Amino acid sequence: MSRKKVIVLGAGMVGKAMAIDLAKDYEVYSADINTEALQRLEKHGVRTIHADLTSKELIQSLIEDKDLVIGAVPGFMGFETLKTVIESGKNASDISFFDEDPFLLDALAKQNGVTAVMDVGVAPGMDNIILGYHNKRMQVTDFVCLVGGLPAARLWPYEYKAPFSPIDVIEEYTRPARFVQDGKVVVKEALTDPEYMDFTGIGTLEAFNSDGLRSLIKTMPHIPNMIERTLRYPGHIALMKVLRETGFFNKEFIDVKGTHVRPIDVTSKLLFPKWKLGDEEHEFTVMRVIVGGIENDNQVTYTYDLLDRYDPATKTSSMARTTGYTCTAAARLILEEMYTRKGISTPEFLGEEEAHFHFIMRHLGERGISYQKSQKLR
Repeated sequence: MSRKKVIVLGAGMVGKAMAIDLAKDYEVYSADINTEALQRLEKHGVRTIHADLTSKELIQSLIEDKDLVIGAVPGFMGFETLKTVIESGKNASDISFFDEDPFLLDALAKQNGVTAVMDVGVAPGMDNIILGYHNKRMQVTDFVCLVGGLPAARLWPYEYKAPFSPIDVIEEYTRPARFVQDGKVVVKEALTDPEYMDFTGIGTLEAFNSDGLRSLIKTMPHIPNMIERTLRYPGHIALMKVLRETGFFNKEFIDVKGTHVRPIDVTSKLLFPKWKLGDEEHEFTVMRVIVGGIENDNQVTYTYDLLDRYDPATKTSSMARTTGYTCTAAARLILEEMYTRKGISTPEFLGEEEAHFHFIMRHLGERGISYQKSQKLR
């Protein structure tokens, strides 16, 4: 019996980890314009395709005979890429984290009989899955997600490296942060409400508001308090605010000695080499998910803590592991026809069923990614 075919669109740090993971059980293809990135995959049994993924027609031809498409392109390409996949009638598991409303594609996906799970990374992703699981089993009143991916070595001047597309990181500092407080959606600037927090094994980090709730604002309107906050080393907020308020992140064109440029393009050109995470550079992912509410007439709080580090044995970054293996868990659920819901699924839908939730947790645990769960009665 022939193995099912999967194609991963994007061979970056996370795309590479996903392709290698899925190649253990499926016939996997990886497509990217970066030849060097593709070459790193060939020794792992992944079939590589040099391709410009901005071409709709090319994507259509690449996925024509595939059973599942994994979306791992940068966010600015994500929506149109997923739309092309759905129009082609192909199931998908996606981590491109695009800005557009995914439910704009829901009717199209249902019309074409497509199962498409998107935002299925670590956060958004696993935090949604955890909330979706508990939301079906208790009356949730409070949801908090604290998350950050950071280099182990704090190197001047930024003490930060981008474990995924740096242009998407800048969006975290410019996109207004939405959260829910007392049943109302509150909008604040990103980087607001700084707070120092201590994490075992890491030390003190600073948390700030970021626009990480995404689909939860629409799918969980009954939960009165929900917020996601990003974690960085102390001092990062002030540094990013200086760049933002000076205009380095602006997207409007300005004139510089007769040349029209966008400040964000210049900033990106200067920042990205300094933010580039080395292939074997040690880093970690830290996350805390808190779900509180009423269960069996008791006030209860569930806390899930994650501290995952770079894996030197496989030379895989923690962010690639925690993001990518959540996505490959969803991919396997779809490929094995365990998850068949048609239309757009955000991760909270994926977490609702007991079997799906425990499958994902086992899948991650087998790869050394362990969420420590604790329960507290109030």
